[in-house]
Amino acid sequence: MGTEGSTVLSPLWRGLPPIAPSAVSNSASCALPARFEAVRAARRFTRATLSQWDLQTLFDDVALVVSELVTNSMRYALPAELVGTEYEPPVRLHLMRWTSRLVCAVRDPSEASPVAGVADASAECGRGLLLVESFSDSWGWHPLAGALRGKVVWALFRLPGDRD
Repeated sequence: MGTEGSTVLSPLWRGLPPIAPSAVSNSASCALPARFEAVRAARRFTRATLSQWDLQTLFDDVALVVSELVTNSMRYALPAELVGTEYEPPVRLHLMRWTSRLVCAVRDPSEASPVAGVADASAECGRGLLLVESFSDSWGWHPLAGALRGKVVWALFRLPGDRD
């Protein structure tokens, strides 16, 4: 995962139950262009990665959360002039797996906090983070520091057999 992954996740560890370093299994990430087609690419990447890790049974829930996080980044975190351009990919999806947990993290250039929408489930907009909260075991966000600017929004899934 390199130093970028460490920077992306360092604040995340403070909010999680302890995970032994020896339990780290895999990580994968992909850059997503500033186009709404990136959501489809993120779902394909998630499907391929979960298949590689033999976690296909989690695909529906994880893909829904990944779709919401990437959509929010595209819709709210990118300057309007970047959407639809070939600009260097400003959004990155990280999938990280341990023996008992899976974390999906989406990094984007905005330093603004994500805002959970209205509690009205019938609303057309504003339900994304409510869905993330419903389908993952926990979620959160943190601003990036150092050379990386922006924020990371993450969602955690307990893997089958995790009893923590």
